[in-house]
Amino acid sequence: MRVAVVFIARNKRDKLLEISKALAAGIESQGHRVEIIDGMRDVSSKLTIYEYIAVGTEVTTTFGGKIPEKAQEFLKNAGVLTGKRCFAFVIKSTFGGAKGLQRLMKAMEGEGMYLRFSEVLTSALEAQEIGKRLSIH
Repeated sequence: MRVAVVFIARNKRDKLLEISKALAAGIESQGHRVEIIDGMRDVSSKLTIYEYIAVGTEVTTTFGGKIPEKAQEFLKNAGVLTGKRCFAFVIKSTFGGAKGLQRLMKAMEGEGMYLRFSEVLTSALEAQEIGKRLSIH
């Protein structure tokens, strides 16, 4: 299957890229083809061709659990996403990680995506292990 790992980072790009690469490696170990897409730089990317999509971002405020506005904007312009199975993740922050994950999931569901799993990730190792166990079929 074709899988996209999309990450949208405003401040913590290196950390989110590291976690996205680890997640992709875990998914590839299941035999899938994975592409990593930077949602801040590859703004014209279309996700219609992918059968499974993982979307990750960061929490941008200390307490409010806000995510970058670019995340919702990217999803709105990413092609036909209705019915796509997906995984949502945010990188762990001191506060607001769960709230940020809820906001990301709401944005994804607003585009008609079918959430199969979501997680607040703390490390690349954890991301790789989750990638190995994701039910993508």
